[in-house]
Amino acid sequence: MLSTKQWLGVAALLSGISYAVWLEFQTESSVAAESRWSAIPYTDKEAVAKGRELYMRSCAACHGADLKGQPNWRKRDSAGYLPAPPHDESGHTWHHEDQQLFVMVKEGVKAVVGDDYRTNMRAFGDQLSDDQIWSILAYIKSTWPQKIIAAHNRFTQEP
Repeated sequence: MLSTKQWLGVAALLSGISYAVWLEFQTESSVAAESRWSAIPYTDKEAVAKGRELYMRSCAACHGADLKGQPNWRKRDSAGYLPAPPHDESGHTWHHEDQQLFVMVKEGVKAVVGDDYRTNMRAFGDQLSDDQIWSILAYIKSTWPQKIIAAHNRFTQEP
């Protein structure tokens, strides 16, 4: 039979192990959450080059290789859909926070604006990794003039 001191030792050991397991779980969770919201800087030349390649493959068909979007992008078509907007400084992409842009690409525009919004923009989360999405967004941002980047940065907040 264990003495009181031995029981206290076992209890302290189990508490320490439990705390270590809990702490490890918390660290993994916060890292996973942080990676989802960690925008890749538009100054990261390697990420921007990768983002450009991915943009051309996944986005340019609708948003244009020159990021100019589709004609009449502000006017709904006969079915009630808006054409793909530009991602250059003439569009409204830079009016959205980084996190919101990320969610629009990963989960689709409806995840941000609601299910009743009519859009042809599909979710890319099953085709692109988080880092690939962030790279595309870094590429887009790298094409903006400095004053647009500065304005966009005022909209973007860390979660």
